[in-house]
Amino acid sequence: MFFKNDNNDPRSPSRKQLPALPLRDIVVFPHMVSQLFVGREKSIAALDEAMSRDKEIFLAAQKSARTNDPTSDDIYDVGTVGTIVQLLRLADGTVKVLVEGRYRAKARRYASAREYFLVEIEPLVEEASDDVELEALMRSVQSTFEVYVKLNKKVQPEVLMSVQSLDDPSKLADTIAAHLPTIKLVDRQGLLSMADAKQRLERLYELMQAEIEILQVEKKIRSRVKKQMERTQKEYYLNEQMQAIQKELGGGERDELKNELQEIEDKLKQKKLTEEARTKVQKEIKKLKMMHPTSAEATVVRNYIDWVISLPWEEKSDERFDLEEAESILDEDHYGLKKCKERIVEYLAVQALTKQLKGPILCLVGPPGVGKTSIARSIARATGRKFVRLSLGGVRDEAEIRGHRRTYIGALPGKIVQNLKKVGTNNPVFLLDEIDKMSTDFRGDPASALLEVLDPEQNKTFNDHYLDLDYDLSDVMFITTANTLGGIPLPLQDRMEIIQLTSYTELEKLQIAKQYLLPRNKKECGLEDVSLQITEPALRAVIHHYTKEAGVRSLDREVAALCRKVALRVVKEGKESEITIDAPDVPKYLGVPKYRLGRQDEPAQIGLTHGLSVSDYGGDILDCEVSVVPGKGKLVITGLLEKGMEESAQAAMSYIRSRSKVLGLEDQFYQTIDVHVHFPDFVRKDGPSAGVTMATSIASALTRIPVRHDVAMTGEITLRGRVMPIGGLKEKLLAAHRNNIGTVLLPKENRKDLKEVPRGVLRAMRLVLVEHMDDVLREALDLESPESLFGPRPDNVLEYVDARLRNPGHPDDGEEPPDHSAPVAPAAPAEQPAV
Repeated sequence: MFFKNDNNDPRSPSRKQLPALPLRDIVVFPHMVSQLFVGREKSIAALDEAMSRDKEIFLAAQKSARTNDPTSDDIYDVGTVGTIVQLLRLADGTVKVLVEGRYRAKARRYASAREYFLVEIEPLVEEASDDVELEALMRSVQSTFEVYVKLNKKVQPEVLMSVQSLDDPSKLADTIAAHLPTIKLVDRQGLLSMADAKQRLERLYELMQAEIEILQVEKKIRSRVKKQMERTQKEYYLNEQMQAIQKELGGGERDELKNELQEIEDKLKQKKLTEEARTKVQKEIKKLKMMHPTSAEATVVRNYIDWVISLPWEEKSDERFDLEEAESILDEDHYGLKKCKERIVEYLAVQALTKQLKGPILCLVGPPGVGKTSIARSIARATGRKFVRLSLGGVRDEAEIRGHRRTYIGALPGKIVQNLKKVGTNNPVFLLDEIDKMSTDFRGDPASALLEVLDPEQNKTFNDHYLDLDYDLSDVMFITTANTLGGIPLPLQDRMEIIQLTSYTELEKLQIAKQYLLPRNKKECGLEDVSLQITEPALRAVIHHYTKEAGVRSLDREVAALCRKVALRVVKEGKESEITIDAPDVPKYLGVPKYRLGRQDEPAQIGLTHGLSVSDYGGDILDCEVSVVPGKGKLVITGLLEKGMEESAQAAMSYIRSRSKVLGLEDQFYQTIDVHVHFPDFVRKDGPSAGVTMATSIASALTRIPVRHDVAMTGEITLRGRVMPIGGLKEKLLAAHRNNIGTVLLPKENRKDLKEVPRGVLRAMRLVLVEHMDDVLREALDLESPESLFGPRPDNVLEYVDARLRNPGHPDDGEEPPDHSAPVAPAAPAEQPAV
């Protein structure tokens, strides 16, 4: 393209008709000489028409270059009126034409479009101004264009000299716009459509600044790549020289690599691998032989071969099938945990018979401190397997399980494969600790990756991303632990055999302290040769007043504190004296009691009922207080209650209102009073088991009849008064026994759960199994004649006294509750330590 530097301006405000030439991917500006190749029939016809006239033609760009047969809607309205300078017909039928742009014009309408486009145009009158701001803008544009030319080598230096000599703002803008090859067609058309030269210069300045920034970044990238290439070439040249020198000296790294490859091949011959793994390693060794020893890729291949060869593909540890020895080992390490021990012994029995059973996948779920992690180590000792542990708490990357692909720098296999390499066998006891503590983020979901690991049907072909080989995990005995099932996805739960571990009872904690914790802490504190006796009441005092937990971790710390205090006394006084610690002596060693046992020996009170609850710390007494005050019928519920317990209170209130006549209350009694239900303990409470407790307190407060102080209860209530079953019965009855409760009211449907309660606890209290709320009120309210309110006692109410059914007229009279647990002597509550 060329520019004519003349001052002729043939623009005219009058309209006229000219043939139009649609252009593809080019915008012709005024004063611009451009060479075009025309091949479309309509375009050639338009050129012929222009040549037959005065050689003027309307040059307008197409909106899309892909349109072969454009219409008037496919062509921009604003274009340039140009003059044909030269026309040459080529042999292939196309026409080579040289045109010169003269002035801007706008197409008002298309008169004809059959043989060629005939368009009526109107010249655009350019607005010109002569002020200081325009002069400054022209200088800025000229200097910016100079910077652009230095960065873009496609623009000829002569163009820059031509631009510097221009003093007409319109011509300056058009000249520079024509020599910006990187500007898009839309932006070029926008510049052509601007009649105001000042606006055109401002827009041109913005476009050039954007292009300069891009060109500067490209220059930096080119410079960086060039330096990198020079450094790479230099390193390659030096490496070649080094190899030549080493070759002359007779060896070097090549010999070391050769020796290393020979060592790897020897290991490969001796190692038992799967056919897939052996083929893969041989292929990698062949690749390694062709690499330079110091190259990064050679290091990656060597590490991969080391990982594959070092894994225990066929190595197994000998299992122990002696059931008696396994049982003795499990009992030696842990007290209780009956279900878990039974399951392991069952597995060993089947394995001894078949020799083919795959490793079970167990999930131990229970509160902290009950021995989930330590029982897994005992299982490994009992079965004769090696033990390996992987903590999943806080793991949020899928690569922790499956590993990284070898394309990443520093890639490694997942933790599953790493721990198998560490343990050296492919049939260990593999503990996945805290499986409910995993989380998810943008790096993947590790819980989903475990679906394959913990599926007995899939884990025989476990594929680690780093190894990219099938590895058999079916012989591994996976044991997972969790505090709650809520954090484990349902598909993952479905792949595991879930064993619930409840909190330890008081009797179990006492036995654990006597048989395990005390002997171990005496040994750790050097008191084996000291005559130290910590009595059973003292241990009970520690359990009741210094710990409140489901497990025994705090109890272990308190027993250790006792032993340390005794060790200090022994160092001062000598080993000769006998030391006996009884319940009143405990505060001297451990300080003020931290927790109150809460004996229920106060007299019967109105609106106060003893409920039974269970938490991660075990069972406990849950008092419910109700107060009736003048008001407008509101029911106020306080005491850190969740939504479920609030709804239970509303259901209890509705039941009392439905039984107002039986209780001797007025029909509209609730309209003039407010009922306040409160649970004093400042702990979060939830669960469906306090309905009967709240209903009894409300009935007592409204009827002004006190509730018996030696009665505790548990159960949920419906609007019709039916008592629904509850959970945690064992822990609740132990709490009632610990607090000297004489009578416990519980749902009749929970009779089956009495088999889990120690026989000594059942003998120490009276149990009443009820089906309706009226039966609860008959037993709980301190009435001289309950029959006067609730009628005669129904036959379907079961009553256990001294662990035997006592229900006159009932066909099961004298039947004991089903019991599959060993009898345990009843435990008297601990004596309150003296302070």
